[in-house]
Amino acid sequence: MNHHNGERVAAAFATFRGQPTAAFMPYWPLGYPTLDASVAIVSALAAAGADLLELGLPFSDPLADGPTIQAATQQALANGMNSRRAFDLIREIRHRGVKQPLLLMGYYNPILAYGTEKFCRNATAAGVDGFIIPDLPPEAAGPLASTAADLGLAMNFLLAPNSTAERIRLAAKATTGFLYLVSVTGITGAREGVPSDLAAFVAQVRKETTSPLAVGFGVSRPQQAAAIASIVEGVIVGSALVRLGVGEGALAKVVDLARSLSEATKGALPA
Repeated sequence: MNHHNGERVAAAFATFRGQPTAAFMPYWPLGYPTLDASVAIVSALAAAGADLLELGLPFSDPLADGPTIQAATQQALANGMNSRRAFDLIREIRHRGVKQPLLLMGYYNPILAYGTEKFCRNATAAGVDGFIIPDLPPEAAGPLASTAADLGLAMNFLLAPNSTAERIRLAAKATTGFLYLVSVTGITGAREGVPSDLAAFVAQVRKETTSPLAVGFGVSRPQQAAAIASIVEGVIVGSALVRLGVGEGALAKVVDLARSLSEATKGALPA
């Protein structure tokens, strides 16, 4: 089944290009808080308005993750998560009727250990649409990228505000899905609107690419999501959702926040 590279990913963003709205992209670590619960939560996120879903492949040394996601990852590993189980859970998520593009987010080491070609084939067979690999720069992505291209899996690269113009061009050329803009601008405070440095970063990347842009960086409130949605095609939310993942009524809390974030990215803010 060789669909055009990143076709479903591109289609999911197409509606939002040039609009003041954006795709809502929640992140969830597979296997957290338990294997079964992660399947239920991802399915619920899909029903709550997710346009694309990022599924975390737990890794013992997650360099790019904050404390919330690191703790969730450790719990998932303690639950016995590994690549093979991740593919089982993804198959189960698809079996439950989730139709949105699924992006597997993980580090390069477990993929290498598994075997890049086998990993790509099994990911495709399970229902994965693309990869986000925080520690894999475009210039080192060759072997994985070429297999991914053959199988129609979208490769999505990350950029940070300190990325040089050259690095932006490199990532823009290599990406076959969207560019993931990581912002280290402290937006988690009470500030509304888009920080000027984020707007400048987005404008700089736009000069180099026509690929969709998505921003992820401590977005935790609908007002922030709406502000960011006004300048990019995707809004990524991880920790704010994952934080709600345990305890009494966890599923309902995750779904409530997801729904309000999804509505915000579509221009509807809570009164």
